[in-house]
Amino acid sequence: MKNSELRKLVSQYKEIKDKQKKKHVDNFKLAERLKEIERRYFHETGRTLKSDLKEFKEN
Repeated sequence: MKNSELRKLVSQYKEIKDKQKKKHVDNFKLAERLKEIERRYFHETGRTLKSDLKEFKEN
């Protein structure tokens, strides 16, 4: 997977997290999509998405 595709996964993850905070959304579908993104990211990089996001925030 290319770096651009990894960045796209991260942006989709952040977008879905923002959508979950809003009212009138199907949280179950969004949670399933988040799990899928996390699995793909872990499979490609060997790192968890949440830990990498924390590192980006600290820098």
